Amino acid sequence: MKRIALILVGTLIVVALAGTLLLRFGLGASPGALFDVAGGMGAKLGCSGRYISGLSPAQMAADLESYSAAYGLVSITNIDNEGRVEARLPPGAVHSATFRAGIGCTLDIGDTSALESINVPKPIQASTTRATGELNTLLETQLATDNIEGRQTRALLVMHNNVIVGEANASGFDSTTPHLGWSMGKSLIAILLGRLEQQGKLDTQATALFPEWQDERQNISVADLLHMTSGLKFDEIYLPGSDATRMLFNEYSAAAVARDQPQVHKPGSHFAYSSGTTNLLSRLLFERVGGSPAAAYSFLYSALLNPLGLAHTIVESDPSGVFVGSSYVYASARDWAAMGNLLGNNGVHNNKRLLKADWIRRATAPNSSSNEPRYGYQLWLNSGSNELRWPDLPIDAYAMRGNRAQVVMVIPSRRAVFVRLGWSAEPYPINKHFAALLEALPIQAPQALTLETASENNS
Repeated sequence: MKRIALILVGTLIVVALAGTLLLRFGLGASPGALFDVAGGMGAKLGCSGRYISGLSPAQMAADLESYSAAYGLVSITNIDNEGRVEARLPPGAVHSATFRAGIGCTLDIGDTSALESINVPKPIQASTTRATGELNTLLETQLATDNIEGRQTRALLVMHNNVIVGEANASGFDSTTPHLGWSMGKSLIAILLGRLEQQGKLDTQATALFPEWQDERQNISVADLLHMTSGLKFDEIYLPGSDATRMLFNEYSAAAVARDQPQVHKPGSHFAYSSGTTNLLSRLLFERVGGSPAAAYSFLYSALLNPLGLAHTIVESDPSGVFVGSSYVYASARDWAAMGNLLGNNGVHNNKRLLKADWIRRATAPNSSSNEPRYGYQLWLNSGSNELRWPDLPIDAYAMRGNRAQVVMVIPSRRAVFVRLGWSAEPYPINKHFAALLEALPIQAPQALTLETASENNS
């Protein structure tokens, strides 16, 4: 009788969990897909939150439940002596993820042995000049106001003329805390591809990108993928069983989900935001730098992290060792600002050119689509149509953006970079808040960046 009772209790819990998830995500999803998403997301974010960002179990649980109360039914166990996190769903389904230094957390799916042999270089930390004063006070006030209003802002930072002029962090976070950027990672992947072009190893107009594309997909170029105008079908909806959730939480190869999609629009003609597209770019990068996880991480550090001094940045991979550039990049506010500043400084850092000036021009120019031209190379543009995206900001503004209102705003004409990191379930007033910060900066006459004169051959 006791065994029967336990089975009945377990069955009721499963039914309750499935019912809660179905109500949250829609009745079209199967219970298996629901459990896969809840378990995979719980394990992956739980692992990274603990071992990269240093979040407490309570904070991690709250972050997950901000997506759905159903995550309160997922039991997350931290196995610290193994650097592993398990997410359990009654009556016994288990998903897990493992942390590796310099690599971050990877879901335990299939053969991950190639990740064990990676020797990640020691990052070189940049010396950061930081000023204090009225702007610092303004940011602290804004952060406090944000959190009183329930926006869960965790870091605010302003860089002006290559100097951090204001910085504020919420309780429990500091200037070294790596924050999940979600889709801001897309911009990092674009920058890495720009580094490949700077080194003469990539042509942005190249086509015939993957051997699996023996049909009309041969006509898709690197630029089409960067612009999100590839024409490939991809379900950028976060429902159980969709392309996006399978790719992030349940597949050995994230890129394969998008690679195997059919083409539904002519390349360059139609903008469709697709995290799968970015992971195709991650796969292309992987192949161009050597075709192994070790080679990919070596390039990441030598081409970007060490030149910029990004000592608090982690780029995570899928179980096959390819970067999940669409979503899994953790970086401190200062590191995110340094990436934005590289773009705003026309591709030059410390008088050394890392990105071609022409690449910056193309990366920040509108795309050729008929429906949404205000998107560059994995960057959201203010201009490009009859309506500015942020009407109170300069026309040349552009941004990295990610879920939960992660933003790095770059304004080249004012030599300014604004960073906002947090966990907002609701939209964040980017236009209003960043316009107020811009007003607080000294006004300077428009000028060509002196860094623009750095040699194009300086890599």
